[in-house]
Amino acid sequence: MGPEKIIKKKKDYLFPCSNHFYKNPPQIVRGEMQYLFDSEGKKYLDFFAGVSVMNCGHCNPEILGAAIEQMQKLQHTTTIYLTQPMVDLAEKLSYLLPGDINHSFFCCSGSEANEGALLLARLYTGKHKFIALKNSLHGRTYLTMSATAIPMWRTDPNLDDCFTFVQNAYSKDKPLDIAAAESLNAVEEAIKNIGSENIAALIAEPIQGNGGIITPPQWYFKDLKKLLEKHNILLIIDEIQTGFARTGKMFAIENYDVVPDIITVAKALGNGVPIGAFCTNDKLAATFNKPSASTLGGNPVSSATAIAVLDYIENNNLCERASNLGEKLKNKLIKLKNKYSIIKDVRGIGLMLGVELIDQDGDPASYQTDIILEALKDKGIIIGKNGLDRNVLAFQPPLVITEDNINFLIAELDNVLSEL
Repeated sequence: MGPEKIIKKKKDYLFPCSNHFYKNPPQIVRGEMQYLFDSEGKKYLDFFAGVSVMNCGHCNPEILGAAIEQMQKLQHTTTIYLTQPMVDLAEKLSYLLPGDINHSFFCCSGSEANEGALLLARLYTGKHKFIALKNSLHGRTYLTMSATAIPMWRTDPNLDDCFTFVQNAYSKDKPLDIAAAESLNAVEEAIKNIGSENIAALIAEPIQGNGGIITPPQWYFKDLKKLLEKHNILLIIDEIQTGFARTGKMFAIENYDVVPDIITVAKALGNGVPIGAFCTNDKLAATFNKPSASTLGGNPVSSATAIAVLDYIENNNLCERASNLGEKLKNKLIKLKNKYSIIKDVRGIGLMLGVELIDQDGDPASYQTDIILEALKDKGIIIGKNGLDRNVLAFQPPLVITEDNINFLIAELDNVLSEL
């Protein structure tokens, strides 16, 4: 059909909130592991993975094979009937999830997963309020949008006031450790002001993706968990973007050696097939005992696909691969930082890395960020952007990339930066 006709149909039949990247966007028609192809046959190296979804690569034949095989046998019944793939997936997840987390409730998206986690926290504690961090993004349902602190994603003008937002572990002007310490102080102050008897949980991403790849120091979540436990407040960790090997661990929170009370997953678990889940331990799970169901959550096809995803991650050592390649990519990005003053910071873990850009006056280089994305696209490379000012280049590729792919990306990024 071509990009022009796609854009026209979007204007005619979709909502105007549905935007797209690029001044001259391609129409993507095909994917093959770490590559995408447009309607004119041009090949692109994908370094964004559909925002951390395609961890195992586009149209991965092993994963597609499992999905197609299940689809040919049984596609859907809903959760009120007994099917094996869902319970097999839950069992497999129980061995992979941190610590004593071993129960899962399946749904269709990250927003649903976070909504369910917040509900579970209220059911278990009998408390109503929550704490969330600035720069957070937790979803587009009413409650999860209320938990989101990025203005552009807070669409509803009348959101729930049950959330108190506190400073995250980041500051434009202060060292990371100082910003993280101030964040913990802000959490403690919020608990004092709201009253621990009113706060069910704090929800946080281990690395804030859309917020700018904000990566707390190693000690942050341990100290945060101790503080919350002192006041009988639960910790919900949102692994929607960070989960399933992206940071060199199956779950990013494992880099911080912390076991949350509730963990949420989606995106990469289905490798392009919609699936989400909120997961917890025996004690919390026991309180979610009133009738509840998800029509499509945990259906046989999504469950069989997710099992194939987890098998592929393990069989191909994607955790180790993400760690090794992520370190190489980060080191090369740091070399570019030392070469170009527009790069203020390089941060992240594994293959979830962000490059923050500033202009000569120290202001966010949002305009230049768009120029870089467009130029790299023209050179056959797709990356993302995020941050409150949309001035952070996001590198979140399929975990099946190669060192040659990294070298190609860095060479072309170097060229683009030199031409700015």
